[in-house]
Amino acid sequence: MRLKCMTFNVQHCADFYTQEIDYCKFARAMLQYAPDVIGVNEIYAPQVSLLAEKLGYTGYFACATEIDGRPYGNAVFTRLALLSAETVSIPDPAERGYDGYYETRCVAKCRIAAGNTPVTVLVTHFGLNPDEHENAKNTVLSLLEPEACILMGDLNVTPDREVLRPIRERMRDTADMFDEPQLSFPSDRPEIKIDYIFTSPDLRVVSAGIPALVVSDHRPYVAELDLSDNHFLHGGKNL
Repeated sequence: MRLKCMTFNVQHCADFYTQEIDYCKFARAMLQYAPDVIGVNEIYAPQVSLLAEKLGYTGYFACATEIDGRPYGNAVFTRLALLSAETVSIPDPAERGYDGYYETRCVAKCRIAAGNTPVTVLVTHFGLNPDEHENAKNTVLSLLEPEACILMGDLNVTPDREVLRPIRERMRDTADMFDEPQLSFPSDRPEIKIDYIFTSPDLRVVSAGIPALVVSDHRPYVAELDLSDNHFLHGGKNL
């Protein structure tokens, strides 16, 4: 079975140019790539059901914190059967070691029925500061499964950062499929790649790419996986 995944920081469904909330535009942008499962960052709780309705998918909201009194965090959308879902909080640093903006984060952990293969999907959004990165990394490592596991989201670090090394030791980076580096932020003139889709080593990556789509402030990232073969495929096509 093939499974198509998308990770997308949607900036609470605000159109990049107008900053107006537009669920139809975001749903159309997602559906044109026909993803089976979508991991979303930066979304408010009420928006999950509204976007799920536009997509025709099941939606799960993972609350990380409150922004202006409104629950805010990550979401998972799928057109497959959602077997289970839970929200795992990422601990805040005991002391803030940096002057930057801090925000409580979380991981959405879902089990999805992909044919005969239950797949674990982890969707997260790392903080901006190195001490937040450490806590996020440790939380993610505690949740990884050795088989049929996908990790995706806006990790707020570039691919060369040391904090990703322990994740790379246990997971495959679908960006290995890129013929050349592809960047994800900002969407109109991307300068860096901070969005990721990692898989456990048993999942074969058929294709992966970051479409040149300007809807949110991030570009979406799409990868297609083959669940029937546990040999990782090098080389492939971009989207």
